[in-house]
Amino acid sequence: MGIEFASTRRGSAPAGIDDALVAGLAPDGGLYVPGRFPRLRLAAPPATLADTATAVLEPWFEGSRLRDRLPAMCARAFAFDAPLRPLRGKGDWLLELFHGPTAAFKDYAARFLAEALAGLRDADGTATPTTTTIVVATSGDTGAAVAAAFHRRPGFNVAILYPDGGVSPRQAHGLGCWGDNVHAFRVAGTFDDCQRMVKQALGDAALRREVPLAAANSISLGRLLPQAAYYAHAALRFQAAHAGASLNFIVPTGNLGNACAALVARRMGLPIGEIRLATNANDVLPRYFAGEAYTPRASRATLANAMDVGAPSNFERLRHWYGDDAALREEIGALSVDDATIRDTIRAAPSRHGVIPCPHTATGLHLLERLRDDGDTRPWAVVATAHPAKFEGIVEPLLGHAVEPPPALAEALARTASAEPLAIDYAALRERLVELSAGWR
Repeated sequence: MGIEFASTRRGSAPAGIDDALVAGLAPDGGLYVPGRFPRLRLAAPPATLADTATAVLEPWFEGSRLRDRLPAMCARAFAFDAPLRPLRGKGDWLLELFHGPTAAFKDYAARFLAEALAGLRDADGTATPTTTTIVVATSGDTGAAVAAAFHRRPGFNVAILYPDGGVSPRQAHGLGCWGDNVHAFRVAGTFDDCQRMVKQALGDAALRREVPLAAANSISLGRLLPQAAYYAHAALRFQAAHAGASLNFIVPTGNLGNACAALVARRMGLPIGEIRLATNANDVLPRYFAGEAYTPRASRATLANAMDVGAPSNFERLRHWYGDDAALREEIGALSVDDATIRDTIRAAPSRHGVIPCPHTATGLHLLERLRDDGDTRPWAVVATAHPAKFEGIVEPLLGHAVEPPPALAEALARTASAEPLAIDYAALRERLVELSAGWR
């Protein structure tokens, strides 16, 4: 029997993986969480990241209509590597997750989600007459990854909401350069406002009867579960090369999706040691892990804009998994890094670490430096979440030279881009989703 997924709010019946993937959110507004965590035991590290992803995901898809398609889906979604690169410090590593088509870690899971939702449409061998609209809020990178994954994919449209002025110019270009079945909205508000409106849409039963919707944020299991693959792959290869040692991870985080994926991998029995979180000046999580009550706050604009989140959605999953605050605080630590420190870290990174980081990765490198200064000698891997060329306006002036964009990013920048302005008004969003759906059809 396959694993069932319950709502964090306990007001909905459990669902199988296929139904949970399509729904995104549980009917009661909660996030889907597994009823149990399968244990994964491998005699040796799989040869490729796609092979590791298949091994990690197979237990979750037991009983799914996608079960037999999983290896082929993973081969397409994880077609580019996630290399674990040694840094200059002894025991210091960088897990590079920016080698996909939009140069950010979101590419892996967005591509898998697209494969999964497309596979579910035709798994019974018949065409599905309706078109699904993927509605997604983004603080910078998620929207572009989802757009790339679903662009021109039959049976799907994409509506992206992002905070106007709250993403880098190249990120904004990457959100609005697709056309066809992808439409970008620049919202006169924060990421939290965008996220709130997306959740309203997903919870609007009347709208979903008129416009079939699906989620693509990290609230979706289709984003959460596949992200465990690159943690598993890095940890297994490290263990094999270092006499059975476990690798510890520093995860830059905003909405907690990537951090939750690391916890999923560890709960599956992968050789992952401690997990630490690095945030920007939006310090809701560091305050909580330091002992304060969890208190969402209005987000503040920072250099690490993709982490400008004041109410991280996936915190609901963490609380569900650990049951009480003391147990959760015992498992995870977090550090807030301000803009001045981000700048200093970027300037020093080429000589100190041998890499050029994006502002988000810089928060992780600073936490690594703090750990080393405090005498921690364990092996740590900082998760590099995006390519620095996506933030040329921040990084290049600090370094004094240009940062060459990778080919896929350069190609996207060469296309024209546009986005529709939208007020913080759910009724206006709802109306546009209906209009767009009719036009797309």
